[in-house]
Amino acid sequence: MPCSCQEKSSIKPHIYLDISYNLVLKTLLAFLNSLKERSKMARTSSSSTSFSSYMVSVTLALLLIYTSSSSAHLSTDFYDKSCPQLFGTVKSVVQSAIAKERRMGASLVRLFFHDCFVKGCDASILLEDTATFKGEQGAGPNNNSVRGYNVVAKIKSKLEKVCPGIVSCADIVVIAARDSTVLLGGPYWKVKLGRRDSKTANMNAASKSLPSDTSTVSQLIKRFKSKGLSATDMVALSGSHTIGQTKCKTFRARIYNETNIDKSFATMRQKMCPLTTGDDNLAPLDFQTPNVFDNNYYKNLIHKKGLLHSDQVLFSGESTDSLVRTYSNNPDIFFSDFAAAMVKMGDIDPRTGTRGEIRKKCSCPN
Repeated sequence: MPCSCQEKSSIKPHIYLDISYNLVLKTLLAFLNSLKERSKMARTSSSSTSFSSYMVSVTLALLLIYTSSSSAHLSTDFYDKSCPQLFGTVKSVVQSAIAKERRMGASLVRLFFHDCFVKGCDASILLEDTATFKGEQGAGPNNNSVRGYNVVAKIKSKLEKVCPGIVSCADIVVIAARDSTVLLGGPYWKVKLGRRDSKTANMNAASKSLPSDTSTVSQLIKRFKSKGLSATDMVALSGSHTIGQTKCKTFRARIYNETNIDKSFATMRQKMCPLTTGDDNLAPLDFQTPNVFDNNYYKNLIHKKGLLHSDQVLFSGESTDSLVRTYSNNPDIFFSDFAAAMVKMGDIDPRTGTRGEIRKKCSCPN
């Protein structure tokens, strides 16, 4: 669907400079002034040329460090002063959405993953098609599959009334995923904020970046490694399949053709997923506690009751078997590793500083 937003935001992009960077800048300027004085003294010495070269090198190095660090700065207190209503607003809307439809919590976690895994957490997945680009929503892994757009839009609408032009859609997605996890019984973690929104999206990038439900262990490890995530991160993040549902067409080949599956489990799933019809019929990824964030997902894998091929391969005699056993026996370790992996995923190439914008409407660039 083409983007229908015609109204341009009259709000200037909100750019923050953290106090720590002000301190860095002041320190840098003081150092440069000091170098300037020393340079004057060095002009009368035989080492004038070498000292000047040294001064230029050090100055450039410091500027590079300052620029690169400030452009990638996220913090847990980013909106504390500019929008103190942020966390309460997000939690309220997410809580209401989950109360109406329990499945929405899993959808918001998945929305976060499908946004961050393409080109970082930049809310590009929220952008509808425009005259100049085809967005990520139409990509194979997302089309008629990813949900939660309306929940994010509702949060944004409420925030624009109390903190206009302040909070990015990208940060809303990150917080909503955390709150959904907690509300369904999962771990809490402090989210780092300060991201800005992308101005464009790319359907092909989404199609190529997101892992497939037919992936092997080695393919999954390689794909996650390309995003700076370890094998441990991959197995922990896969545990989000302890909640949510998936369509028949994503697991039909597994329940009819694969041997690494419990027979009674396969028979149960075949009843609601016929061989030739019912592509969109839904089944829970965790048949035991589908609406509770726990470690039953890993217990299911040990008993060959993983619904997706890409789930069961995590416990199939490969290098990830030991992690699956650990998480199945120790929910606290799973929760800790999952929270850490979610933070790492949120750190993938954030747009900060002057990169991107703060959208007025999450579905359209300003």
